[in-house]
Amino acid sequence: MRSLIVKTLPLATLLALLPACQRADAPGTARAGVTTTAKPAATAAAPRDGFAFAEVGIDELQARMGRGELTSHALTQAYLDRIATIDDAGPTLNAVIELNPAALKEADALDAERKAGRVRGPLHGVPVLLKDNIDATPMANSAGSLALASHHPRTDAFVVARLREAGAVILGKTNLSEWANFRSSRSSSGWSARGGQTRNPYALDRSPCGSSSGSGAAVAANLAAAAIGTETDGSIVCPSSVAGLVGIKPTVGLVSRSGIIPISHSQDTAGPMARSVADAATLLSAMVGRDDTDPATSESTGRAIFDYHARLNRDGLRGARIGVLRKSMGFHPAADAALERSLDAMRQAGAEIVDVELPTAGQWNDAEMDVLLYEFKHGLDGYLSRSGAPVNSLAALIEYNRRNAKTEMPFFAQELFERAQAKGTLDEMAYIDARSKARRLAGAEGLEAVLSASTLDAIVAPATAPAWLIDPVNGDHFLGEGYGAAAVAGTPSITVPMGDYFGLPMGIVFMGAAWSEPRLIELAYAFEQKTKARKAPQFLATAPLGTTKG
Repeated sequence: MRSLIVKTLPLATLLALLPACQRADAPGTARAGVTTTAKPAATAAAPRDGFAFAEVGIDELQARMGRGELTSHALTQAYLDRIATIDDAGPTLNAVIELNPAALKEADALDAERKAGRVRGPLHGVPVLLKDNIDATPMANSAGSLALASHHPRTDAFVVARLREAGAVILGKTNLSEWANFRSSRSSSGWSARGGQTRNPYALDRSPCGSSSGSGAAVAANLAAAAIGTETDGSIVCPSSVAGLVGIKPTVGLVSRSGIIPISHSQDTAGPMARSVADAATLLSAMVGRDDTDPATSESTGRAIFDYHARLNRDGLRGARIGVLRKSMGFHPAADAALERSLDAMRQAGAEIVDVELPTAGQWNDAEMDVLLYEFKHGLDGYLSRSGAPVNSLAALIEYNRRNAKTEMPFFAQELFERAQAKGTLDEMAYIDARSKARRLAGAEGLEAVLSASTLDAIVAPATAPAWLIDPVNGDHFLGEGYGAAAVAGTPSITVPMGDYFGLPMGIVFMGAAWSEPRLIELAYAFEQKTKARKAPQFLATAPLGTTKG
């Protein structure tokens, strides 16, 4: 869900305010079943010590394993040690909420397959992390809530089964904004009662954005090769942008949502978060597939492809027509300046830049919120009852939070829960009209209309502002975004790093028509190779505001 934000606190004050129910002490988050050998980092600067797999992409990891220079076991162990050093000690990012106790066994089995001559594909033996709203055995699936800390789904989500079939090692689960940032309008992105506050690895007092905050922070910090996030409105794009990552928010229906704790079946999707377009494309290729238990995926038949990596093209911007949403600018001058530099780079790469406007911009906001409130109640009640969760309805969750307010609601309440519970069923005309209005204004009369009228390959805008200071008292200080139309329309978007401000990353978002992921990946890859804007984090306590802006 879109982050809703505000103000500043010194890091020391923030740490003192964080609740006692931090990840290491929370139910269901024990580090059982894995071995870590790295020494704890002594200071926040310790991660600069030269991690062997820092910034190494999936293609290179696969090549090393193919040459016999590396095993999946060794790689998985290295990431587990890195998590102990960086996430649990040292900077203490709180990005990983639970480890998979079977991770090394999974790696061993994949190493044995490779030795026997079977390689499943480019993800064979590669460790990835999952957001903690995705079912993955044998771990809990909690949405960051203590109410579900003991909830262990019986089966994998469809997308997790696809990843395991492709040979990925499931390393663990990542922290998130509790309930994917759909509990309160005053939430702090990256905070959950179960996992505590995730921190941005570029400046530890800055927000990781929500709700796939742990996935973004973990991948930026090289705690895994890549991760899976989920998005309803900005929850892949925003945390990827502020963490210097590539994030792909697919067309709704390209990736199954079965086994993922829902907000909205109209807008929800899972997607890859990675340090490069190539890695994100590889991950997306393994995620897609028709799932009979998610009717939306029936639309992907004949539209999904199973090798998005093949669409990587350094010359992909030549001859492209790119629309720029200048009215989506203006929320931060640094983001505007970075976008102008990005447009110049695209022109140099052979693209034609066209100024465009969304005539319906923002007109869908109220209707979108109504849709989310109705669908959240309906979808969550269904997930909880089907999965055998410890609480079986939204009403029961609201009561649980009231009884456990000291641990579940120390900073913000549950007004979105309560508003959703007050909604009726999905056959009410208020819901039907809101759903039609939101999709029409954002899609047919919005993004899709502009793409068609101007014959555009994509539309671009700043993804969001540089990361703001974490403030659990007032919530997120969210200045603006450029991705909302694609989120509400259900169409794809990709964010790519475009620069930084005082060391804080900023991303550009490419948005296209439904099922245009192959073309967006071409454009995003060409832009990435032209600009090479990603910088690895330095785990600073705060942004170096007295230095060059970057």
